[in-house]
Amino acid sequence: MAKNTLRDLNDHLFETIEALKDPDNPMGIARALAVTRVADAIVKAAKVQLDYHKTVERLADEDMRFFDRESGQKRLINGKAGHA
Repeated sequence: MAKNTLRDLNDHLFETIEALKDPDNPMGIARALAVTRVADAIVKAAKVQLDYHKTVERLADEDMRFFDRESGQKRLINGKAGHA
């Protein structure tokens, strides 16, 4: 499994730009677009992870009794927040 970081991704993207600009052996556009699409997916996944951690941290600080933190599920009893 890859052990790369977002810093590594940044390096790869700059390498792609350099390869595109290489006058002797430029990278093909299709390959550069593939790199860009994969990078975009990685950035989106990182954003989802960051948003998740921010949300979990915020919920831990708030009085969110209607969340069953053990299972992560919302429980309502007769339309009111409570424990099942």
